[in-house]
Amino acid sequence: MKQYVNAGIRIEVISIVWMVVEAMISICSGIAASSTLLTAFGLDSIIELISAGVLLRRLVIEAKGMSTERIAKAEKSAQWVVAVALALLCVYVLAMSFYGLYAHIKPDNSFWGIFISLTAVVGMPYLSKNKKTIARQINSKALASDASCTMVCAYMASSVLLGLLLNFLFGWWWSEHIAALLFLYWLFKETKEAFEVAQSKADTCSCC
Repeated sequence: MKQYVNAGIRIEVISIVWMVVEAMISICSGIAASSTLLTAFGLDSIIELISAGVLLRRLVIEAKGMSTERIAKAEKSAQWVVAVALALLCVYVLAMSFYGLYAHIKPDNSFWGIFISLTAVVGMPYLSKNKKTIARQINSKALASDASCTMVCAYMASSVLLGLLLNFLFGWWWSEHIAALLFLYWLFKETKEAFEVAQSKADTCSCC
């Protein structure tokens, strides 16, 4: 059992490292290109970091054979922070997307944005599959939920990649704003689940 818990810790560390890289590249590229879509993707990655950090701490404590009661309060607080942050991000994406369409804001092409979103589309399903396997071995609802959220991240990245490619290949500036609204669909589902987790007592993880 302990070996699988340690495997869970390793894969969660990999996820956190990836989210740091993803957030940095997405936000910097998004700001440079005036892309609401890419910036929102990066901000979502930061929110995911908070939730992933909570899960990693839980797994480390479990690996040491310690009681998880002492982190229950901190975990619940983190879940509420994630839920509220996601709700604010929904408002940001909705407002900026409609404003971008109305004001004809034309985002610049972002090669780094295409690279990071393409990498996420390819890599997230692999991470999700491994998390589900480990979750079954250690009977962890939190890690299983995290695996599902990781797959949602792949869908989000697909929306981002679609918008960036259409703008890059055809100059359809409006496609990024439309893709941001598609991104909002996944973001809203993630937000709804985050609030449900924050309100419940279940051992789940409200990450993307």
